[in-house]
Amino acid sequence: MNDATRLRHFDNLYAASDDPWNVRGAWYEQRKRAVLLASLARPHYHSVFEPGCGNGEMSLALAPRCDTLLACDGAAGALDAARRRLAAAETGAHDHVRFEQRRLPHEWPTGAAFDLVILSELAYYLEPDALDALLAQAAASLAPGGELVLCHYLHDFDDRVMPTSAVHAAAHRIPGLARTLQHHDEAFLLEAWRRLPVAQGAP
Repeated sequence: MNDATRLRHFDNLYAASDDPWNVRGAWYEQRKRAVLLASLARPHYHSVFEPGCGNGEMSLALAPRCDTLLACDGAAGALDAARRRLAAAETGAHDHVRFEQRRLPHEWPTGAAFDLVILSELAYYLEPDALDALLAQAAASLAPGGELVLCHYLHDFDDRVMPTSAVHAAAHRIPGLARTLQHHDEAFLLEAWRRLPVAQGAP
């Protein structure tokens, strides 16, 4: 499935439903979000990037824990659903949350430094070369001490391109990151890495 076909696939899903995977109501999704949020090393972050934000359920949960949140998705329908979700929420203002349509890895935000990047249920849709580019960009955009979090479903499904094990193994190969957390259960794999300080005198 090429990028254009994959994007049409997701656009069609969101045209039929603003919650095609029931991320709002499914216990798997609720539990996964709770585990991920509880696993973050800091109570509050300055700048957070959430690629593949879908309909905004994770964005809504992240919003109180950061000063700025950039959430993106390739599907316009997902972003429409995410904007409606935050607008309807009763938990404070969300002026610090920005939604943008971006195709990754080609349209990764350049020149930005993030304290936290979350790749959740996203990276297994990519071909190996695109995955490597995405992970390299994520690592390069981390501020000193910034965190990269990956969280992915373990079981097979129709439109998966890569197994979760291969996705996370690729993250292990990124230089300059140290793994700080691993949660592996029967449903999903959650791991986090922190950017190491650059050695003095290094280029």
